[in-house]
Amino acid sequence: MTSPDIDASPNDAWHALPGRGAWLAALGGAALLFPLGFPVFFISRSTDVVSPWLAVPAAALIGAAVGAWVAVKRHRRTRWRLDDRGFAVRRGNWWQSETHVPISRVQHLDLKRGPLERSAGLSTLVVHTAGTRMAAVTVSGLDADDAERLRERLATQVDHDDAL
Repeated sequence: MTSPDIDASPNDAWHALPGRGAWLAALGGAALLFPLGFPVFFISRSTDVVSPWLAVPAAALIGAAVGAWVAVKRHRRTRWRLDDRGFAVRRGNWWQSETHVPISRVQHLDLKRGPLERSAGLSTLVVHTAGTRMAAVTVSGLDADDAERLRERLATQVDHDDAL
């Protein structure tokens, strides 16, 4: 699968995250809802409706499955765009959010690659912005080459705007 050419794409083109990152999103989503089994343990113990030995694993598996499904859907609906004005990220289908970071607000850029991301050829781009403390836009699951090019393009645009 080839990644989109950032320099050759039109300014209004939204780019999808690579599909190979969906399994990482699923792992993260499953980990969020897997602990659902803990409250189910106490509920099943206090009500004696069903054995905790049955309820806890069932709740944990259902929670993990639902979390993984939601995370994969969110991954598939995440888009990014880089144009002359800045960097934008669009997420969601029902509850949509669009974040636009103007070039003038970019302070610095980070790339993060954990062991699982490296094995899949993915990266996380963190765009730190001016203003409030800890303000940043994070995009996980980017193709590693795209993330490098985005970081270089944004850094070049920031340096160019600073020189003006």
